Amino acid sequence: MVVEAPDYISDLPDECLAVIFQSLSSADRKRSSLVCRRWLMIEGQSRHRLSLNAQGDLLLRVPKLFTRFDSVTKLALKCERRSTSIGDEALEMISLRCRNLTRLKLRSCREITDAGMEAFAKNCRSLKKLSCGSCNFGAKGMNAILNNCASLEELSVKRLRGITDGAAAEPIGPGLAASSLKTICLKELYNGQCFGPLIIGSKNLRTLKLFRCSGDWDKVLRVIPDRVSGLVEIHLERLQVSDAGLTALSTCLSLEILHLVKTPECTNFGLTLVAEQCKLLRKLHIDGWKANHIGDDGLIAVAKHCPNLQELVLIGVNPTKISLETLASNCQNLERLALCGSDTVGDAEISCIAAKCMALKKLCIKSCLVSDEGMKALATGCPNLVKVKVKKCRGVTCDGAEWLRASRGSLAVNLDSGEVELQDANASDGGGGGVQDNGVEFAPQAGLNQMPPVAPSIAGGSRSTARSTSFKARLGLLNGRGIVACTLRRWSSGNGGSQS
Repeated sequence: MVVEAPDYISDLPDECLAVIFQSLSSADRKRSSLVCRRWLMIEGQSRHRLSLNAQGDLLLRVPKLFTRFDSVTKLALKCERRSTSIGDEALEMISLRCRNLTRLKLRSCREITDAGMEAFAKNCRSLKKLSCGSCNFGAKGMNAILNNCASLEELSVKRLRGITDGAAAEPIGPGLAASSLKTICLKELYNGQCFGPLIIGSKNLRTLKLFRCSGDWDKVLRVIPDRVSGLVEIHLERLQVSDAGLTALSTCLSLEILHLVKTPECTNFGLTLVAEQCKLLRKLHIDGWKANHIGDDGLIAVAKHCPNLQELVLIGVNPTKISLETLASNCQNLERLALCGSDTVGDAEISCIAAKCMALKKLCIKSCLVSDEGMKALATGCPNLVKVKVKKCRGVTCDGAEWLRASRGSLAVNLDSGEVELQDANASDGGGGGVQDNGVEFAPQAGLNQMPPVAPSIAGGSRSTARSTSFKARLGLLNGRGIVACTLRRWSSGNGGSQS
């Protein structure tokens, strides 16, 4: 007589299945949902992140789609540039079914207007993070978000085409969200200065990132210190900003991270003022754009006044042995250093770094006058070094890289990125990146709303309303995965008794 094996999966509580589904990739979750109606229901109700192709025909699928995925709190709506996107009606319909939404990401949703954003803002007042790019709504839509979403913490805006250019531009902010905003990121805006009232009015702002936004930003930066006292991180890239703006930022005493990328009007004078006042500085990225306005004088000031410096990236800057030696001697916590596109960094400078930078863990060298002699210096210096990346340094050969690798078996050595790559599996990479064409990133940053894609055409299944409500209530009490272990132990003791 054949005894059928017990069906443990059928006895598994809905909460355990939900936790299992949350550990799967988006594709595996989709496949699992096709096993049976119960799995379809649990997978849908336990999914909190959703990424949809936001073409116009999504409107017809919204009711069915959000009946199945009725617990979504993080939503991404992305449309291809050449396609017609969803409009106000679809966005409002989504907002009515996702009132608990905390994150929204809009990409190329050009048919959404100010009216659609106003309707969305009134229905989704719990929104904490908004990221929008290549959209056509303007200041009214943005102000609607700021006036209704009092819990908004992060705002990222890129190429918002509906903002009026010139003096007639409607100011944006501050609104109710000004008290909760912690991060503002503005990219490629023709009139980004209309966000000035929002920036100045966000008293709890900690991170400000401005990329390629036209206009004179010194005026805005001058007012910031009087209104915003807790700024920790500032990124300025391809902006019209000068030492006057840096002078204002030098009074942000809690500043820890500063990026100055392709801001040719910023000089040693402005950097010195920042260094003298912002003594908590931990990370400094400078892309001098070969303007030679920032060099030894500014870097020596950083070395003298910022002993907590841990990460230094210099692109298109020409430091000499004098400033590098001062940095190495005074900044004894320096762990990550990148030197790119420098006409003054050669073997002597690398030898200085090797002899002085005792805490250095990662070193990137790109387009510098370094040879195999510099690699030999690294073989005996920097005792904590775990990774070296060398790119476009013609003097460094494969033999030099191999020799360095052989001399320090635990060191990961990357030469010219794709051409020769020598790594040791035991070396700690720490998630560090390397030299990129447009800069250096030692630690990759997660996007604001990175969500796994889900096909919008997944059909929903029939379900019990009573069971659905009960399941969601119980699922909300789960704070970890301990319930799986508890259930399995309960099974083990129960089944052991019945079989004996």
